[in-house]
Amino acid sequence: MTTILIVDDEKSMRDFLKILLAKEGYEVVTAADGEQALNVLAETDVNLVISDIRMPGIDGLELLARIKDSEEDIPVIMITAFASPNDAVQAMKSGAYDYISKPFNVDEIKSVIYAATNRADSTLKPQQAEQLFPNIIGKSKEMLKIFDMIKRIAPTPANVLIYGESGTGKELVAQAIHKGSNVHANPFIPITCSAIPEELLESELFGHIKGSFTGAISDKSGLFKEANNGTAFLDEIGELTPIIQTKLLRVLQEREIKPVGGTKHLPINVRIIAATNRILEEEISAGRFREDLFYRLAVVPIRVPSLRERKSDIPLLVNHFLAKYSTLLGKEITEISSYALEVLMDYDFPGNVRELENIIERGVALESSSIILPENLSLTGSLRKRKPQTGDDTTFTAVDDEQELYERGLDDVLEDLEKRLIVHALEKSGNSKTKAADLLKVSFRSLRYKTKKYDL
Repeated sequence: MTTILIVDDEKSMRDFLKILLAKEGYEVVTAADGEQALNVLAETDVNLVISDIRMPGIDGLELLARIKDSEEDIPVIMITAFASPNDAVQAMKSGAYDYISKPFNVDEIKSVIYAATNRADSTLKPQQAEQLFPNIIGKSKEMLKIFDMIKRIAPTPANVLIYGESGTGKELVAQAIHKGSNVHANPFIPITCSAIPEELLESELFGHIKGSFTGAISDKSGLFKEANNGTAFLDEIGELTPIIQTKLLRVLQEREIKPVGGTKHLPINVRIIAATNRILEEEISAGRFREDLFYRLAVVPIRVPSLRERKSDIPLLVNHFLAKYSTLLGKEITEISSYALEVLMDYDFPGNVRELENIIERGVALESSSIILPENLSLTGSLRKRKPQTGDDTTFTAVDDEQELYERGLDDVLEDLEKRLIVHALEKSGNSKTKAADLLKVSFRSLRYKTKKYDL
């Protein structure tokens, strides 16, 4: 049985977490301060530590340092009612598994605990990643974190929610999770929720009975039945209508489906991996997405980084796509010129890996020599190096600036503006996320997500 040590100087918090985690099947021991915690660790085989930061005597950060000195493999989750960016940074640098602010959502901390107690025994190395995830190209620290997370959660039945911009490879991550699972020999059934008309989506997901509506000339099994004992991948989950969200919630809660026109509920055993390029916390705040469904889907959340966040992987990806399309198009192109690669490294890739792949495919198709040259990448003005943005001025008046705005695209410009406004609000509020959220007129949860997204 997994044993968890709770360290907090507040008895009410120790008792609350002990009751909560005991109901989840964990063995729980407690300590009122850092010194007691060290005594417990010396006498008890502990698998996970959850510690408050602000405590008399040996505080949480000092306790974390001592644990990592003697028991490096024990994951430590830090919690605090006095959220401080400095504390968070210090905790993560010192080896904390995660950092959670009080008051926390019960499902949130359960999710973090679940991931921590099912984590991999060691950090994945680049060569191991190549062997385990041959279809996902990357050796950057951002991608190695993704590979480690896949390795941790794949063998579990936990539902997964994958965040990421369009073109980042969310479906590849979902496929890797399925391949590493205990049901890898069973079906992996993908469906793009936005690609199917609303009136047909219920039938596609849950199936239908012959004659249940015009055009239903025979019974249809539906996605969940086809994926039974395997994995269902729901891409663009944020596009689901409220009615379908309600029906999907029942599937997750009751583990059963009812086909359109049917009278009986059919039991199913399906792991659900969902993906979205939307910020679902904002969709919840706007009333467009059910909060209870979100927590059912996001038992384990994974954020796939954009290509501009892992530019060190661009040369690897370029070589991969060169080999792929040289073979497909019957060309003998083995490399890309240093200048062409430099141009690609300077670009922000709003279309992410998918856009890079299209650029290289186009370059291979147009190139007549054995090396890709810049002119055959079909580069447009949007592929020029971006000018650095300085100061807090968000007004663009010069013709050159206006032209650059169009070249960068609306999403990129709005993201840049959003980041700068968040930084300004945090500075104005003395780094209080609660006050900054009020200034920006967004929820605390939404602001917390964005600060993590922009690494603020």
